[in-house]
Amino acid sequence: MTSQTDKIDIRQEERRRNAQVGLLSGVIAGVIGALLLVWIAKGVLGGAERFLRYLESGIAHHAVDQQDTRAFSLKLTGFYKTGEDFGIPVYVSGIDMDGDGIDDQTDILQNAKEWVSREPYYLSEYYDTGYPDWSMNVGVCTDVVGYALLNSGYDLMALVNADIEAHPERYPDAEDPNIDFRRVENLLVFFQYNATSLTTDVNEISEWQGGDIVIFAEGHIGIVSDRRNADGNPYLIHHGSVWQTEYEEDKLHDRDDIVGHFRIS
Repeated sequence: MTSQTDKIDIRQEERRRNAQVGLLSGVIAGVIGALLLVWIAKGVLGGAERFLRYLESGIAHHAVDQQDTRAFSLKLTGFYKTGEDFGIPVYVSGIDMDGDGIDDQTDILQNAKEWVSREPYYLSEYYDTGYPDWSMNVGVCTDVVGYALLNSGYDLMALVNADIEAHPERYPDAEDPNIDFRRVENLLVFFQYNATSLTTDVNEISEWQGGDIVIFAEGHIGIVSDRRNADGNPYLIHHGSVWQTEYEEDKLHDRDDIVGHFRIS
């Protein structure tokens, strides 16, 4: 027979167990809730950024006037500065190679942005056609430049291969027309002889313009963006690895390995 004291002890033990279970459940629920909020926040922010990139690329793709495009894009996002914020005039090329009504410097910039807005997957492959199948949204760093130039009226494959045929001594590593123009070391040589060479000092911010081409010693290449950070240093439009999630990044201000800065237009 259970005594009154034993009954009280049993009830107290049950209450302690219930309290412990309740506390543990509360902690678990709190952790799950916090993780869920973080996940939701990341999704919302990521979706908002992708949406803004989509809007920006769409606006840029259809715009004719570069200054109007950039002013509207800045007003839309408010996330970055442009050259105008630092008194740097926008460079407008006097050439329109493809005759689309957009000068080449602006065209190259807009097409680079259009390509990375697809969030291409980094895939290093050889193609019998030279260029990758653009509809597959795959490529490497040189394909950002290849796409931007091709859709601005410059067939990089044809241009590089023609220069290799005319000056083979410049390209000791050239071996296959389907891949030579997608190799950074060959592009460095090509642009040195066929484009305007500019400063590699990122502190000379007025000398950097959206649509310029920049090459790094590590064998990487990209397009200079019209976006700038708080110090006026431009962002970089590039595609460097399979892990990349952002394609327009503040990646130039601390670089000391730039070996080439070119303007083809």
